[in-house]
Amino acid sequence: MIEDFYSLEPYELDKETKNKLLTKELKELTNIHRKKCDEYNRFLNTIQYDDCKTNCVEDIPFFPVRMFKEYNLLSIEQKDVFKVMTSSGTTGQQVSKIFVDKETAMIQQKVMIKILSDFWGKKRLPMMIVDTPSVLKDRRMFTARGAAILGLQVAAKEMVYVLNEDMSLNTNIMDDFLEKYSNQSFIIFGFTFMVWKHMYKELLKLEKKYDMSQAWLMTGGGWKKLQTEAISQKEFKARINKVCRIEHFLDHYGMVEQTGCIYAECEYGHLHASNYSDVIIRNYKDFSVCPIGTRGIIQVVSVLPHSYPGHSLLTEDEGVILGEDDCPCGRKGKYIQILGRMKNAELRGCSDTYADKFR
Repeated sequence: MIEDFYSLEPYELDKETKNKLLTKELKELTNIHRKKCDEYNRFLNTIQYDDCKTNCVEDIPFFPVRMFKEYNLLSIEQKDVFKVMTSSGTTGQQVSKIFVDKETAMIQQKVMIKILSDFWGKKRLPMMIVDTPSVLKDRRMFTARGAAILGLQVAAKEMVYVLNEDMSLNTNIMDDFLEKYSNQSFIIFGFTFMVWKHMYKELLKLEKKYDMSQAWLMTGGGWKKLQTEAISQKEFKARINKVCRIEHFLDHYGMVEQTGCIYAECEYGHLHASNYSDVIIRNYKDFSVCPIGTRGIIQVVSVLPHSYPGHSLLTEDEGVILGEDDCPCGRKGKYIQILGRMKNAELRGCSDTYADKFR
């Protein structure tokens, strides 16, 4: 059960031990969701899934993440839904809906904090959020941004929002926060595109520079609509440092469909899979497992999704596994690089191949 993982440090398990524990838990989740979610059961029947032939994590069936945009997928009763989380999407685009009960929400929050504590310590820290307060206005319906912020609240000594409702930067709030906390460790959180557009660019316009050298800047979510402005992580960090003197960066990869299980960036720029999750790279054409160093489609597994069948997902992102159990930072497990979103044509091609494979 999940308690077996939670009692351990988040990057403690070596390859063999982790695979054994994950396989057992993921098999149990697969069978639970099969019994409780009709759509997932039909999917498993379609691919002729046989539990007896599942011997390792790679054998766990992967569920296309786009299914959460097409169906309401629950393994709980509607009355037990505690909150609904939605993925980000451009105007007119379908979004995923993730239905979470209280137990799953609690597990997701505990695990995310445990992972992050491995980087910035277990002490509760002040947090500056590069977003608006209204992102948490509806306590039963959250976007990916809202879900991330809500998850961080329990680790915050104090939390302030530095964007006004019109997305302008509130420098008065920022000034007050920094006057109070600039001489101690604190956290700045925001999605990459928001930190870039609404904090960094605004500070440039205002010709204001701050000493945030004690801060951890946690980012994620990519560049979204600002893809044309996207720059490398190295360049992003250098420019932020020039204006804010931030030296500690913690980017992460994650998705609302697997909230809580984030792939956090170590000091060597590697995104790490914790004990609670793993990543598999699949071949574009036949979905076979790619070896370390070969790019392909990212599959993510997680032991956290109990209220919906999101424990093994084929994403629409491309990536590569850089290594396993041998990162210089000392954390065990796989570490990865995200190469970006698959193009629409590639997505359609993979979807067609997938459909043909399981008809």
